[in-house]
Amino acid sequence: MLLLGNGTVITFDENSQVISNGGVVIEEEDIVAVGETEELLSKYPEVIYKDVRGKIIMPGMINTHTHLYSTFARGMDLKTDQPPKNFVEILEKLWWRLDKTLNEEDIYYSAIYALLDGVKKGTTTIFDHHASSNLIDGSLDIITEAIRQTGMRANLSYEISDRDGHEKALAGIRENERFIKKIQQEGKGNHYLRGMIGLHASFTLKNETLSEVAALADDLKVPFHIHVAEGRADVYESKTRGYQGVASRLDRFRILRPGTLAIHGVHLQEEELGILKNNDTYLIHNPESNMGNAVGAAPIKAAFDKGVVVGLGTDGYTADMFESIKVANLLQKHEGHHPQAGWKEVFQMAFQNNRAIANRFFNKTLGVLQAGAAADLIVVNYYPPTPITKENAYFHILFGIEGGMVDTTIIGGKILMENQEITSLDYEMISRRVKKQAEDFWRRF
Repeated sequence: MLLLGNGTVITFDENSQVISNGGVVIEEEDIVAVGETEELLSKYPEVIYKDVRGKIIMPGMINTHTHLYSTFARGMDLKTDQPPKNFVEILEKLWWRLDKTLNEEDIYYSAIYALLDGVKKGTTTIFDHHASSNLIDGSLDIITEAIRQTGMRANLSYEISDRDGHEKALAGIRENERFIKKIQQEGKGNHYLRGMIGLHASFTLKNETLSEVAALADDLKVPFHIHVAEGRADVYESKTRGYQGVASRLDRFRILRPGTLAIHGVHLQEEELGILKNNDTYLIHNPESNMGNAVGAAPIKAAFDKGVVVGLGTDGYTADMFESIKVANLLQKHEGHHPQAGWKEVFQMAFQNNRAIANRFFNKTLGVLQAGAAADLIVVNYYPPTPITKENAYFHILFGIEGGMVDTTIIGGKILMENQEITSLDYEMISRRVKKQAEDFWRRF
């Protein structure tokens, strides 16, 4: 039994408690008590005590959309005299070339580096969307190995697409089916790994493929993880087919179902937000990626007004969810031309909706510090210049905390990082090997 004590505990439970000189007691994989340090020491005298010396103790961050395979894109030369000028060209000249180049070692080392980067930034649960069109079969098992070595919680899917022909799409369908069945056979006792059906986007998917995956989802009883209306090309393609928009087409084929992650939604029309709401489909906002790709800003306020549950991801742009929170807040103010825009919505995305989304899939209570919840928590090296209260805790996070301040990361009661050093694996050795693999990848790209 472990007690992290003498910290400022931010619980993010229903009462949004902030406990000064607080602590959290962990037994095996779960939290057994949260309260004032002295009371916990008195109640659990045999506990192993770690003094966090006034630092912040809070739940680990949840990232509801990322791409682990994007790791080697950092600093990479596209080897073209004509850089991409729009979103489709970014896909064609970067991402679709990159995923075709990935081999087994690329997939593994991209994943393990990105996962450890997440651990270092305080992320404890991710929803990953993978693509490697020349190595589809077994690709999710390669990522699984990296996940199990790092100790992260992850929901995985393979990105089905017809962009490389229908045979590749069928291979993607088989990979999702194989992986999901494997996870389901392990039973609900596996709280660290989940799967759902991945789809690229409406504009690279044929009607035939959408019909096939809808039938598979019915059989497996799982939803989808799909990019929706990220760029205007997605909208144009759906309208060319006779639909009002992307969501209208996906709804026709029953892709937008309870639990589906509709990623981005930048160009969703107001009536399409109603489709998401009526189907209990989540909208996942990725502010930095949308800004970087110059595709626009998602209609977040309109989505909230419609009652859509909106989560927050990074799209692989960063591993730092604190960074995504800050940018999401600023983007809402910029787009709304109002300094009060985004306060409530971004908080709810990061600390309420992401938790609800994760809890739906992992059969554990995540994203909160309370008795019975999973012991997924972080210690942050933040000593505020002003008091922290339940009313202002979020604003301290927004304006004072960044991923680089995370001191300790614990997932399922296991300490993965302490004193800002990865303890579960040899991080320096892995980093050297990753860089060597990246150099080899760049030569083949």
